[in-house]
Amino acid sequence: MRLERLGPYLWEIPADAKPGMRVPARVVADDGLIGHLRSDASLDQLANGATLPGIVRAALAMPDIHQGYGLPVGGVVATDAEQGVVSPGAIGFDINCGVRLLRSNLERNDVAPKLQALADGLYAAIPTGVGSKSRLTLRPRELDDAMARGAGWAVDAGLGYASDADQIESNGALDGARPESVSAQARERGLRQLGSLGSGNHFLELQIVDEVYDAGAAQRIGLREGLVTVMIHTGSRGLGHQVCTDFLKSTEQALRRYGITVPDRQLACAPAGSDEARAYLGAMRAAANFAFANRQVLAHWTREVFARVLERPAERLGLVTVYDVAHNVAKIEDHEIDGRRRRLIVHRKGATRAFPGQPVLVPGDMGRYSYVLLGTDKAMAETFGSTCHGAGRLMSRTAAVKAARGRNIGRELAAQGIVARATGRDALAEEMPEAYKDVREVVGVVHGFGISTKVARLKPLAVIKG
Repeated sequence: MRLERLGPYLWEIPADAKPGMRVPARVVADDGLIGHLRSDASLDQLANGATLPGIVRAALAMPDIHQGYGLPVGGVVATDAEQGVVSPGAIGFDINCGVRLLRSNLERNDVAPKLQALADGLYAAIPTGVGSKSRLTLRPRELDDAMARGAGWAVDAGLGYASDADQIESNGALDGARPESVSAQARERGLRQLGSLGSGNHFLELQIVDEVYDAGAAQRIGLREGLVTVMIHTGSRGLGHQVCTDFLKSTEQALRRYGITVPDRQLACAPAGSDEARAYLGAMRAAANFAFANRQVLAHWTREVFARVLERPAERLGLVTVYDVAHNVAKIEDHEIDGRRRRLIVHRKGATRAFPGQPVLVPGDMGRYSYVLLGTDKAMAETFGSTCHGAGRLMSRTAAVKAARGRNIGRELAAQGIVARATGRDALAEEMPEAYKDVREVVGVVHGFGISTKVARLKPLAVIKG
């Protein structure tokens, strides 16, 4: 794939590099991270994304880009809200896989004597692993309410603080959710999974703020060096996966009907005004709201565990929401294109919204660190208000397990002072630090390019994995 350098942190695949491309494809990366892309199909997938009807300006990839389904993980595609299309494969299976950060008023010495007990308590309280089921069992009407109202449903059910919603993207609920567009199979999968972490790269992590880069910004969002935080990374579980599966089928069937040709069936799409697109967007928003509610429930149970283990009321421990940000969603947004405002459908797949002044949460791997950033005006100009969502994988899970043979990843983490609890024989091996890019390099690129700026770095103390 022909790749031309536009600047220190920007590369371009020209629009004539592949038949059918309507716009260029651009990658935010430096020399080192570009080198990782030569061994997978992510650049080819990004060029495929540039063929979508109605695409605006360019198909974009953040520095955590790696091969995915249809569009690469780390991809951003904006299409015209009237003349463009909607593509489930450009959003992903784990709809609103996202990150919540809680800050406490505790320091390392407050938790160090109870770190093992906190890890054990969280592991016992929060269902993890493939197919894990929640302690909650929802009635169908409650599930509809959660899909319609998101985090607000959980708060009204006594699972959290009313103030939580103020610090969640879209206040914890996407407008326009249509629970009636969610299939019976997806509903069945969701009835017992609201309040579960899941598997793969999902985690709950106790951390400490070990470095502050922007003292003023950190103070505004309540962070300071030495403070204990909790990061929760999970999404819409089996319900969201099934929504994507269902609508990949319906949009693929619609391609011929609307006369649309795509180079990869995984990028099947439907015109923005079509019945298929409206149904998908309604179901996608419902799944996203389910995910917001899921992280809200897990945050509430985290507070309960801290209160029990540390023998103090949760209110005295702090544990307030710094922010909760989504990735793997499409949102209708207004952006300036060629000097005029246009309404767009911004597909972010493994990419995080980074509007000016908005906190951005970027998890790394469980052995190194995660970051808190702020969105910028430049992100609005360059990337439709988007930035990276994590470190990005270097190895497949199968390759990681193979590379970890003969090693005890849990023991290696313990040697670094990190307590790990995981479900499944290979859970830690699949997610070992070497399976990921160094998130410091990824964050260095988005900071250097100016699409988000560093506020603080968080180091892990204990991690709960599925």
